[in-house]
Order: sequence, then structure tokens, then C-alpha cells
Amino acid sequence: MTKRIYNFNAGPAALPLEVLKEAQKELLSYKKTGMSVMELSHRSKDYDEIIKTAQKNVLEILGLSDDYKVLFLGGGASMQFAMIPYNFLKEGTVADYVDTGAWSTKAIKEAKKAGNIHVVASSEDKEFTYIPKDIKFDENAAYIHFTSNNTIRGTQWQTIPEVGNIPLICDMSSDFMSRKLDFSKFSLIYAGAQKNVGPAGAYIVVIKKDILERQKKVNLFTMLNYETHIKKDSMFNTPPTFPIYIIGLVMKWIKNAGGLEAIEKENEKKAGLLYDFIDNSDGFYIGTTEKESRSKMNVTFILKNRDLEAKAIEEAKTKGLIGIKGHRSVGGLRASIYNAVPYRGIEALVDFLAKFKKNNS
Repeated sequence: MTKRIYNFNAGPAALPLEVLKEAQKELLSYKKTGMSVMELSHRSKDYDEIIKTAQKNVLEILGLSDDYKVLFLGGGASMQFAMIPYNFLKEGTVADYVDTGAWSTKAIKEAKKAGNIHVVASSEDKEFTYIPKDIKFDENAAYIHFTSNNTIRGTQWQTIPEVGNIPLICDMSSDFMSRKLDFSKFSLIYAGAQKNVGPAGAYIVVIKKDILERQKKVNLFTMLNYETHIKKDSMFNTPPTFPIYIIGLVMKWIKNAGGLEAIEKENEKKAGLLYDFIDNSDGFYIGTTEKESRSKMNVTFILKNRDLEAKAIEEAKTKGLIGIKGHRSVGGLRASIYNAVPYRGIEALVDFLAKFKKNNS
């Protein structure tokens, strides 16, 4: 087998090796059909089993009942930024948004095109390096929207905001399936597959059916209407069949690993190792977010000597440590340590950073 590197890219990100091997084994002929999954009709019995099992396992892992529906859609988060207000921001209502940078900022920009929104809290005053606290939400809001993890700045909500009976909507693109939460508090969750649960090309929406009671009812474009996809079980048009197949394999991998409780424990262990090293590097490496807001998915940091950053990134590549360059908008370094990045990968990164410090101090 070709030697595998440690992939710290923010997305598309690492996939579990076991999943890749299973997909490889079935690539040419899925269950003796003589066809790849990529060639199966999405209306076939074999594919119907793939998508339904994936949907069932998503709900099971999240601990949700059939009050919820799992949708597999295209268009990424950018489509959801528009679909959410388009469906649920009725005339005369206002939705509350929390701005924690980049992706939530984009969601706000799109929502403003659809209706009235209120930015109820923001961390822009400190360049989005923290998660706001003590937020007062409007009890009459149409819904509340927040982004649980910021890949660029490396911040993450540590707890779910308390919102009473207001529908809570969350962009979980970069920390979906990474920890155990009370997912029943959410009316709608949306997440890209390409961080923790699959390849690029599919988007997961977990939607509570009763939120449709708050939906606009007139003149909704068919493809932008959540009800369309719920009624047709993600089959209104041809879904992204192969990404959904891989998502299904990842769901089995998560279950076999011990579910979200075990996944969260491993993620905390990985993040703890890397953050502890950064914090005890005598200022050679400096974390860029407030400690209590730190992400366990995207660890962002800089070097005290900023001129050394490009050198560190290039030398890391020679050691099989790929993707530690920070986002182009902020620079610095970033290690995205999603579910499929193993603990030994973090050990290898810490070992490299320690040697780099020794050789460049």
C-alpha cells in the first residue's frame, strides 16, 4: 500500500483508513452487482438500502427519534445560508444570528437578502478569537442561528445556548459527529460531510419535522423547499450517491468505535496533547484564540518569529505532515484534527514542532 501521510487539512479532510479500505474492496463490484456504487441506479434496491441505513444510523448516533429527518443535499453550507431564511424567515418576523466569524458572517449576509435579522452577539471586536457569552435572545425570534465551530479562527462553542422554545438552528459543518450533545435541543442542524463524516459533495441536514409548521407556505421554489426533500426522502433528484455511501461507512465506523462518547474522548485527548505543547513552548508557539473558546477540531497558532512560519510549513511536508498552513485570510498555522486523524498523528506533529523549535531557537 502507498505510504499514508498525516492529513491536517481543514477540508476535504482525513477519512478513516478502515472506511477507505472497505470502499476500495467494493469499488468495482458492490455486493456482486458487477457495478460500482457510483454506477448503481439511485432507484435500485441496493442503493435504497445504502441511503436508508445511513439515515437510520445518523439518527441513532445522535440519539434522535423519528421526529427528525435526515436529508442528503448538495450546495454546501452556502446553499443552507440561503435556504434557512428563505423557508423560515416570514415577513414581519426577525431571526437572531450570532456572528463568530467567517461562516456565520456569510450566513448573516445571505439571510439579510431574505428578510430581517438581528445580530444579537458578535466577537468581531477581538477578531473573532472568542465565543460570546451571556447572550440575550429575543423570545419572539423566528429562529436562532449560530455556527458551532470556526475552522479559520479556531473557536468552538463549548455548550449549547439556552433558547427556550425558539427554534435553534446550527451550522455544524466542522464539528458534526465529534462530540456528544443533546441534539434534541436543535430544530435544524446542517453540516458538510468533508470534515468528519465523508468526502466533499454531500451535505447533511438533520431537521425536526415540526419546524415545517413555521415555514413559508407560498411560492417557494421546489428545490429550495425543505418539504420537497423530506417528502421525497432526499430522492427528489439524483442525490450524491457515492458520498452518501461513504457517509454510511463512516457512520458504521463511529458506531464500532463506541459512538460519540468514545469519539469525543479521543478528540479531547488529541486536542489536549497539542494545546499543552503549544502552551508550554516558552512562547515559541502562541495560540491565537482565548483558551475557554478553543476548538478541539481546528488548532490555530502562530510562531513568535513570524518569519519562520513558511519554513515550518514546508519542513512539515517533508515529514509527511500535510495541511498545517493557516487559512489565507489570517495566516499562521492550523492543525485540523478531525475524527479520522489518529492520536499518533498528533504525536508526530508535536514531535516535529519540538524539533523545529530546538533547531530554530
